[in-house]
Amino acid sequence: MTVEATTERVLRLLALLQRRPSWTAAELATELGVTGRCVRRDVQRLRTLGYPVHAVPGVGGGYQLGAGTRLPPLLLDDEEAIATAVSLRLAAGGTVAGASEAALRALAKLDQVMPSRLRAEVRAVHGATDTLLGPVAEIDAELLMTLARACRDAVRVRFRYSARDGGDDARTVEPIRMVTTGRRWYLMAWDVDRDDWRTFRLDRMRAAVATTWRFRTREHPDPVAFVQRAVTGAPYRYLARARVHAPADRVRDVVPPQVGRVEEDRDGWCVLAVGGDSLDWLAAHLARLDYEVEILEPPELCEAAARLAGRLAAMAGAASGRSR
Repeated sequence: MTVEATTERVLRLLALLQRRPSWTAAELATELGVTGRCVRRDVQRLRTLGYPVHAVPGVGGGYQLGAGTRLPPLLLDDEEAIATAVSLRLAAGGTVAGASEAALRALAKLDQVMPSRLRAEVRAVHGATDTLLGPVAEIDAELLMTLARACRDAVRVRFRYSARDGGDDARTVEPIRMVTTGRRWYLMAWDVDRDDWRTFRLDRMRAAVATTWRFRTREHPDPVAFVQRAVTGAPYRYLARARVHAPADRVRDVVPPQVGRVEEDRDGWCVLAVGGDSLDWLAAHLARLDYEVEILEPPELCEAAARLAGRLAAMAGAASGRSR
């Protein structure tokens, strides 16, 4: 058998091991059309290349592809390669400090070995796409990994936190999950000292350290909904609530989750909760919705809406006068 044929068979074996958690030697031999002895030799070839292929003894045992001490070459199919390349291009403009440069390096390596037909598809997507980004808060990659591991391992984390009012204090929390809005990262955690659930902006954390204190995860709210409520309401001077004459899904299409919270209501209406530091801004934000809107609170928002209506009427009158 030629070297080329052996290489092709070993690559097929690697693809099979990546496809599902476990294979018996007999199943692999059938798939590859070889003997069990040949499968064992090919498994050893993969191990030599750095792939951690584990042999599981006993009934129902077989071969499993595990995690190693270093990252060996990956074998991607066409869809996986395109998805990875597009994701790396997006990551190159992301919010994690240092990730942009690393993403560009990884993309360069992938682009070098990618078949020309796939490279053309990826470049077509990139060439036809622009990214509209506002100001973003960069997150230290090490902080992100520290919190991710703490969430996974259920261990407490200590850090210094700069509050919105300028205060700076030490926090000890039991982290549950991180949530990103695209512009910012948040951590939902149980604040040990305050004995309550809290959200923390990662860009305001520093000196984060995972402790050895393990905790039993307690019942908790849905992290995404909890962070959304905090993001859309707590940081702002005013919290507006309004009924909108449209299905909730349609309003969610035009109101991002980091801007407002949309809940179902009755008779074809939904309720929108949105925060802001300016009543005039809130009135304008509600006015731009292409649906009938009924302000619920605060009462001062009705006055701001009336002022906005007066200004718009004056603008329309002035334009009409010039056109005559």
